[in-house]
Order: sequence, then C-alpha cells, then structure tokens
Amino acid sequence: MNYNFSKGMSSLKPSVIREILKNSGDTIPLSAGNPAPDAFPVDDMREIAAKILAENPVLALQYGVTEGYKPLIEELTALAKNRYGAGGENDALIVVSGAQQTMSLMSQVFINYGDAVITEEPAFIGALNCFRGFGAKLVGVPIEKDGMDIDILEEKLRTTENAKFIYTIPNFQNPAGITTSLEKRKKIYELAKKYSVVILEDNPYGDLRVSGEPVPAIKSFDTDGLVVYNGSFSKIIAPGMRVGFTVAPKEIISKMTVAKQTQDVHTTMLTQLMVYNWLKAGKLEGHVEKIRSIYSRKLNLMCDNMDELLLPYLDYHRPEGGLFVWAKLKEGIDMLEFVKRASANGVSAVPGNAFLTDMSQKCDYIRLNFSTPGDEGIVEGIRLLAKTAREMKG
Repeated sequence: MNYNFSKGMSSLKPSVIREILKNSGDTIPLSAGNPAPDAFPVDDMREIAAKILAENPVLALQYGVTEGYKPLIEELTALAKNRYGAGGENDALIVVSGAQQTMSLMSQVFINYGDAVITEEPAFIGALNCFRGFGAKLVGVPIEKDGMDIDILEEKLRTTENAKFIYTIPNFQNPAGITTSLEKRKKIYELAKKYSVVILEDNPYGDLRVSGEPVPAIKSFDTDGLVVYNGSFSKIIAPGMRVGFTVAPKEIISKMTVAKQTQDVHTTMLTQLMVYNWLKAGKLEGHVEKIRSIYSRKLNLMCDNMDELLLPYLDYHRPEGGLFVWAKLKEGIDMLEFVKRASANGVSAVPGNAFLTDMSQKCDYIRLNFSTPGDEGIVEGIRLLAKTAREMKG
C-alpha cells in the first residue's frame, strides 16, 4: 500500500532529541531536556490529587470547557498579568495541554501551506517541527549574545512573503541559553508593528533565572494586539502534567479555542484542578525559589567542569538560567563525528544542526543539558566529552 501523506508530514523527520534519547542506552544523558526529578513537588501533588478525587471526582473525571477550568483561568489571568506583565483589557487566556500545544494551535490558526514563520536560529526543535508539519516555510534569523540580529530580522520581514508570525524564546533560549535584551525586545516589537506580523513569545524557562536581573516580557508593552504569550508549568511543576496557558488578543484566543476543540477538546481536568489548588495554596513562590537553587547548583557544576576540562576544545557562554548550555567546538573537531564518538564513550549530546531551519547546514555547535543527569552524571559526562575531544585531536 502506498500511503498519500500530507505535504507537511511527508517532509517531517522524527525529533533528533527523541531519537537520541531512545537509542542512548546507558549513556549519560546530557542530550535531554527533562527537569530535575528532585524539582518536582511530589508530596504536594500526591496530597492535592487525593483530595480532589475524594471530594470532586466527577468534576475531575468529566468533560470540561475548552478554554479551561474557569477558576484556573481567573487565577492564571491574574498570575500572567502580575508576575509576567502579560495581559490587558483586550486579551483573553486559554489553558493548553502544555506549551507545545500553543505552537500547534498557532499553526492551525495562522498558517496556510507555504506561508512563512520568522524564527530565531537556532531555535527549539519542537516548535520548528510543528511549523514544518503545517507546511510553513521557516525563515531563520541568527541570534547574537543578546537576541536576534535586528538588521537581519528587518531584512527578512521586508523580503519574506506571507510571514505570519515571529517565533522567539526571549528568556534562556533553547538551545542557545541567551536572554534577549530589553532594547532588542522593544525593537522586535516595533518591527512586528511596522510589518504587521504577530509575535509568538514562548516563555517556558522564565522562572528558572539563577543570576542577573529579570527582563520585562515583550507582551508587557503590547498595546497593538501583536503578541501571543505562551506560559507553561512543565518546568515549574512537572512536564507530565501537560498544563500551560496562552495569553493573546481575544480574537486570536477565539480562533485557538475552535482549533483546540479539533485537537483534544480540553486540557485534562484532573491536572487543571491540581494546578489550580496548588496555586491557591500559595505554593508557587517557595517552590520557584527551591528549583532555582537546584538549577543554580547544577548549571554552575557543569560550567565549572567545562571551564576546567573543555575550554581547549570548545567555547561557550555561561547562561543566567534555563536548562541548557550551547557550546561551539573549535576548529579541527567535526561536530557530528564528535557526537557519535561521545555516544560510544558513554555520553550523549545533541548535534546543533537539529535546531536549524535547514538541518543540512554545517554546524559546529552542540547542546548540553544540566537538569536531567545527577551531579555525578554531570561531572562524569563532561569528563567523557573531554576524553572524546582529546581522542579526536590526537
């Protein structure tokens, strides 16, 4: 049987990261992106779930409203505005099944086959694959240490036909770890306004800051209905909860609601209720401080060991938060060969070309993750990367 798949799916390849994890076996997973298990509020979730199922089992197990559980929407609306500066009188909020669903909803709402998405490059592979799956043309804008190259962004906006939105992760970008400066955030917004293009501001890592000062969200100065803000509890509570939220102009949320009805009807009621009760109990601030402490230790452990063992072989910028370190291999070390040999030596890293709009481009970068492995795994993983680099340098 010859199957006639859609154009978008026919060109889509499996996630490089998922394939690495599936085949990594006993390697130390510096290729992953999972939150640290000790960052999960397990006791809180166990107690809250038991109480919900004892007191409101039908509410938890029945169908819900597509937009989300109303008390949770009210709680998240206040949280988004007061904590992230996201939301005004012309905005609304929808609860989504993890922030990844927002990529799909935005694609379904905005993209016709062949339309363009302007994206940071490198960029989150899950978003790129989602846009590809809906038939989007990906137009990359190189990122610098403080965000997208603004001159190239304007050039791409000026010359690209049917550009539907700009995709950006302004805080601790995945994979590069950089934070977009306030100056560039304002310039990105002004260019979006000039060229009548929406901005999709993805902020899954914003609460994971371990040094430096917070930078206001792009959505916080959105007076023209241009910004769709994407928030998530995957890195704050746990990714298996699959609860996120989107704040956007009411007209966009209305279309996203219809699109969500075709995808999953509504986000799981039990996990919505768990998140709502956790927030109402005032757990957020203390828990964020706890996970920042965990990630500060792990990030600095990785970077300190990289400074000691890997600087002869690569360059990198120590991020101020998030989950990832983006490292450039020095001349004479082939990136793909390095990743293969590292895996054979017992440690996995993600090849940087996985995060490009055209994965066939040459790339000298690798992405390393410090949240998933334990402390001993971080130390041993960096040692094995250094061993691999020494072997390749002879």
